[in-house]
Amino acid sequence: MKKRFILLALVMTIVLSLTGCGENSNNSTPADSSTPTTETSQSAKSDKEELETNVIRWNYGTSGNIMLTIAQKMGYLEEEGLTVELVSATANADAMALLATGKVDIASNSGTSNPLQQIASGVDLTVFGGHMVDGCMPVIARKGTKWSGVQDFIGKKVAINPAYYAFTGAIMDLGYEDPLSAVEWVVYSNYNDALAAVVQGEVDYALQGTGQMHAVTNMDEVEIVTYQGKVMPNYSCCRLVAQTDFIEDNPNTIKALMRALIRAQQYYEANKEEAVTLHAENIGTTEEYVAAYMLNENYVVNPDPLKNSVIRAWGILDKTGFLSEKAKDIDILDHINTDLYKAALDEVIEEYGSEDPEFYEKLLKFYEENNL
Repeated sequence: MKKRFILLALVMTIVLSLTGCGENSNNSTPADSSTPTTETSQSAKSDKEELETNVIRWNYGTSGNIMLTIAQKMGYLEEEGLTVELVSATANADAMALLATGKVDIASNSGTSNPLQQIASGVDLTVFGGHMVDGCMPVIARKGTKWSGVQDFIGKKVAINPAYYAFTGAIMDLGYEDPLSAVEWVVYSNYNDALAAVVQGEVDYALQGTGQMHAVTNMDEVEIVTYQGKVMPNYSCCRLVAQTDFIEDNPNTIKALMRALIRAQQYYEANKEEAVTLHAENIGTTEEYVAAYMLNENYVVNPDPLKNSVIRAWGILDKTGFLSEKAKDIDILDHINTDLYKAALDEVIEEYGSEDPEFYEKLLKFYEENNL
């Protein structure tokens, strides 16, 4: 019991400093939010609803947001009359602090557990959309390790933060009421340390972030045994989150943004090779680095809010003790908004649906399966 208490205390202390999707792997301070970079120019269309604000301050991590990249490159944001100002933060704790204090309007790469823990602690945030559904986050082990499923974690040393509910939830699904005791969870401050622990034989398995895909696929000492998205499909990875007041005060702006991102997803699905080039240029890295995760089947993006997955995550985090006691008095449904995304989706289908009917039919079906 004492060992478990120490583990829980350690994890709760550092959980917000770890990455949600491998985006922000260093614990550095936020950049000065007074000097963001402008992503698009302003050009409102007269036939759209009047925007409450045409500037959105946005935080994302080092692997970026491909839908935002495309929305900017293809002019979708400009057509909606929107300007996105990028505000940097290289750790999830910093991104959540920027969001909670109103220094950014939207965060998109801080996972799902981080925003939910903020909501549980009393910060009034709302999930209104999505980024990565599956972040192509690999689980690695030493070369030659056999993998038969998440049951292989039982009794082993695993370098995964147990606040990553996809794994604890999957272990509970096996019949273990206490997933924290069934596995020896070892928490590292960054993915590089976890990778080194596998190589040195200090742990049996380790989770790696999206941005580590290029490195681990080019190493002889380790191999990928599975992905987080295979352990728990549609686990929700990264959600689009904003302060509830911002969403309520700017519904037309949010809808305009979602329309641009929906169109960007359509373009991405039809032009992935080109998307690699665009995104590598946008985040200042090589095409090989981006292709390592973006062209992998386990990298799935979608601006859909994924309400059902968020509710599932909330329940697992609560059962495993990673939410504040205040969570008992909070209805998570009050912090999920699907209406604006659905309205935007309907508007995009009406205007652009004939251009790619198969894609938009798939998107509508995905919404119905994951939100109703």
